[in-house]
Amino acid sequence: MSALYSILDKHWLWREINSKLQLSSPAYTYWNESRHIKLNRYVFIEKETLPPKYSHIETSLTDLSGWLPTNYAASSLSIDSHVFAYKKMRLYNQFEYKYVNDIKFVNLKRFFTENGIVLTKKSYVHLGKLDDLSITIDSRFYRIDDNYGVVVYD
Repeated sequence: MSALYSILDKHWLWREINSKLQLSSPAYTYWNESRHIKLNRYVFIEKETLPPKYSHIETSLTDLSGWLPTNYAASSLSIDSHVFAYKKMRLYNQFEYKYVNDIKFVNLKRFFTENGIVLTKKSYVHLGKLDDLSITIDSRFYRIDDNYGVVVYD
């Protein structure tokens, strides 16, 4: 089963490939054997599908397993992206961040693992204030702190 945080386990960030190889921006669209996905405005190329003459670059690319761009993560968790933007936000320190080619990524795998949150491929996740969460009989609730929690709907 593939969870929300494992979307990029098998992908490289196109912007990083592009900057290291100095190719034209839409070059990946002409690579017939390469598969790609788009998350919001970012393009990701599937691992081991780069053209053979560029495959040497894979060893120097950043592994994004468990990571998601902050804007995509926020929309997937049904929260405002400000949670990941400012250190003054209450939940900011609950997450681990890294930058790859000026794109901010959040480690959702670590967050879900540390909080014991179990996801399946079809899970819908809502992170929010306890008062704003809708907990139903067929959902699972996880308390993050005194004010926030996560509800997982399968």
